[in-house]
Amino acid sequence: MAEMMSVEEIEAACNASQPLDFLRHPLEGPELKLHAVASPYGFPVHLRSNSTQVLSMYQEAWKAFPQRFDTPPIHVDVTVVASDSSECPPTPNFRILLPLMVSMADADNYSVIDLERGTTTVVISEAAMRHPLYAAYFFLEHTASCHITNRYVTPVHAGCVEWGDSGILLCGDSGAGKSTLSYACARSGFGYISDDASFLLRGSSSRIALGNPYKVRLRPEAARFFPEMHDLPITPRAAGKPSIEVEASSGIRSCTQTRVDHIVFLNRRSGREQLSDYRKDVARNFFRQTAWGMPAQQPEREHDLETLLTAQLHELHYSDLDWAMHRLQQMVEESL
Repeated sequence: MAEMMSVEEIEAACNASQPLDFLRHPLEGPELKLHAVASPYGFPVHLRSNSTQVLSMYQEAWKAFPQRFDTPPIHVDVTVVASDSSECPPTPNFRILLPLMVSMADADNYSVIDLERGTTTVVISEAAMRHPLYAAYFFLEHTASCHITNRYVTPVHAGCVEWGDSGILLCGDSGAGKSTLSYACARSGFGYISDDASFLLRGSSSRIALGNPYKVRLRPEAARFFPEMHDLPITPRAAGKPSIEVEASSGIRSCTQTRVDHIVFLNRRSGREQLSDYRKDVARNFFRQTAWGMPAQQPEREHDLETLLTAQLHELHYSDLDWAMHRLQQMVEESL
């Protein structure tokens, strides 16, 4: 950042009749003269930056999504600041201070999301941009998604696949196997919607779930099931989280949305192989944990969850992936 001029420097400039421009404060960042548009999940986003790399990364991430929804654009500003370091910045800390969401890794890597205004400001260092998986995972991908989940969809912590025309939400705690089973199903002929983050279209009476079917993130230990993941890079600073990223291959049937007919809670701890009914009160409170946002939208989020809970509720006890996939197929076919 530029420093303020001293009195002596100003005197010298005036003596030389040199025009001085103080329209921008010395602490302001560079002007964001580069522009791009993208449509995460089909919602329009206007992006400004001083970096062509940021624009290309963002457009590449969402290139498969045409604009589907005629909503006011979300505005995202990303400023890349100079850095001599080659080291990846720390893992960010997150805070929700409504209407703001703040993510802070260090003084040169942070974001401020204003849910009320529909704007996101990101400052990210050249050091972070030297680690694209880190930059995308912690800063770029959620710049618009938080606004989308606040305004237009209700988020649920669940993977989502489709058999026939029936959508299946795969639910459970972190580490329950949602992403692994979702990806295994996708490789076996199921339609693939999402690995562990799905979104209910706000106000829909048809239990429509959206997702990103073009990308899968799995925990490193999942590589033992999927040979194509061996030797893939792990997202820096994402230890203990889904941190191996795989592009959905041409052999996978990618679906950007589905109608949810079945909600399945995964249980790999019981030692049994069984599909049974599940409790609606537990499911309701599980989903309410992640149905967050501005208070004004809370009644709509609650309505979306109650609509979702009209789907059939199950618990799947399993240890073998092949058995689990076969039982999910059976479940759908038995309900037709």
